[in-house]
Amino acid sequence: MAVSKIKVSFESSVQKVWEIVTSLKNYGWRSDLDKIEILNDKQFVEYTKAGYPINFTVTFLEPYKRWEFDMENDNMKGHWTGIFRSDGGRTEIAFMEEVTAKKVIMRPFVKAYLKKQQAQYVEDLKKVLL
Repeated sequence: MAVSKIKVSFESSVQKVWEIVTSLKNYGWRSDLDKIEILNDKQFVEYTKAGYPINFTVTFLEPYKRWEFDMENDNMKGHWTGIFRSDGGRTEIAFMEEVTAKKVIMRPFVKAYLKKQQAQYVEDLKKVLL
C-alpha cells in the first residue's frame, strides 16, 4: 500500500475551502476532471479528462472538519481522508491517501502518481481561492 500526505494553509475561511472541496456540482476548477456523476448521497463517480471512472463512497462526514471516502477503479483501491482546520481566518488542510494498486506492475509507481495528483489538486485549489 502506498500512502501520500499533503498539508497546506490558505488565506481563506474554512467554510469557503470546505464548500469548494466537497462540492460535487461545482468542480470546474479541477483541471483533472471531465465530470462527476452523483449516484446518491454517499456515492459518486469522477471521470478523468481521459474518461476513466473512479468510484467513491463517502465513509465519514463532519462538516468543516473531516471528509473521508473509499475509492476504487480497475487499477486501484484505497481510502482518502481530508482534515480541515480553521486558524484565525486561515484554513489548514491535511489530505492523506492510502492506495493499493490492483496490478502488480503498477505498484512501484503508485506513490509518485499520488504525489503528482495531490500537488495538482492543491495548485487548482489555490487558483480557485484567489
